[in-house]
Amino acid sequence: MKNQKPICVVIAIALISAFHAAVCTAETSDIQTGKGHRFAATDYSGGKVFIVAPDGKVEWEYPAANCNDLWALPNGNLLFNTGHGVAEVTRDKKVVFSYESKSEIYACQRLADGNTFIGECNGGRLLEVSPAGKIVKEIRLLPEGTDGGHVYMRNARKLPNGHYLVAHYGEEKVREYDAGGKAVWETAAPGGPHSVARLKNGNTLIACGDMKKQATVFEVNPEGKIVWKIAHDELPGISLKFMTGFQRLPNGNTVMSNWVGHGEFGKAPHIIEVTPDKKVVWTFQDHATMKTISSVVVLDAPGDALKDEVIH
Repeated sequence: MKNQKPICVVIAIALISAFHAAVCTAETSDIQTGKGHRFAATDYSGGKVFIVAPDGKVEWEYPAANCNDLWALPNGNLLFNTGHGVAEVTRDKKVVFSYESKSEIYACQRLADGNTFIGECNGGRLLEVSPAGKIVKEIRLLPEGTDGGHVYMRNARKLPNGHYLVAHYGEEKVREYDAGGKAVWETAAPGGPHSVARLKNGNTLIACGDMKKQATVFEVNPEGKIVWKIAHDELPGISLKFMTGFQRLPNGNTVMSNWVGHGEFGKAPHIIEVTPDKKVVWTFQDHATMKTISSVVVLDAPGDALKDEVIH
């Protein structure tokens, strides 16, 4: 018949197309499983912050030494810590807010009034800093002149009621302080708490590290009873190495960052999303591009970080 290709050519084209599709699928599955998200993340060991597309490809990056905490702001900028400081950077990579300290810093948060909450680890200070970089509120958890050391605190959050949640990593405890710095609540966090957030139901979500070699993410009620938990060896085929960050999504799922440092490079997914009944629905791992993801923010989930709508 006229204009009809020989059957062998048709078969060859079909085989080539099938092979190409199989390769593309394999490449995608090497990076992630399940339906991907658009997200921002920090690479603590790699010294960068990233924005990653749903297909797993990096679409933006910026240098950030020892970056450990990250927020996506409503204006599109990213707020993150930089080892001994905090910076807000626009998508065209302009720094519009900066704070520097002699202390290690692992916690930052933009507040509704425009100020920035910062937790200084060594100095044991909880600060609120104006857009101009001036300290407008200071709470000392340690006596002045005391050095709490590298492990005194990790992430911390200011709550809507004016209180503060602090992950005291070295003490393996999470404490809530009132607006004046008085401890009003405490719960044990074996393994070393890295991140902590207060949920809408009044419970507290905590991610713990590898001090006990059994990293976990768990939720406790106001009485300190564990009501939900992901154990280090509970997810089929996935090992939790050092749980650093998380985000509780509006649909109830929890996205967790699995820090693979301390000799664990490449041995587990960087990011894991689980349903409330602990079914894994998404994993991400790009060990060729990133080393240790310490914080993750899902950008395609609804919520305004300045209105306490992003539980992270």
